[in-house]
Amino acid sequence: MSVLPYLVAAWVFLVGCYGLATSRNLIHAVGCLAVCQSATYVLLLAVGYRDGATAPVFSDLKPGSRPVVDPVVQALALTDVVVGATVTAVLLALVLQISKLHGTVDPDELSELRG
Repeated sequence: MSVLPYLVAAWVFLVGCYGLATSRNLIHAVGCLAVCQSATYVLLLAVGYRDGATAPVFSDLKPGSRPVVDPVVQALALTDVVVGATVTAVLLALVLQISKLHGTVDPDELSELRG
């Protein structure tokens, strides 16, 4: 088993976190959160991968004859994509409303939100 996909997932996550920490724009911050979420796609693919395995369709296989890929990990990856797209859409809608209300998307200029 290769460690490369896990390193790629960690690198993508750290790049997203760095962009989030240095962001001076709310739209950029939402994009960086989406990059952080995409690291989970790579991680799920790395967890579910089996060398020499086939698709989990059992119509032509006898049980135990060949290794198959775990379908639960595939379902989790698909769910992760849907949840990531939904969260990104909701956050972008919130940024749009903040921009309409306050006239800026710079977090430092939003003094009314400091409490």
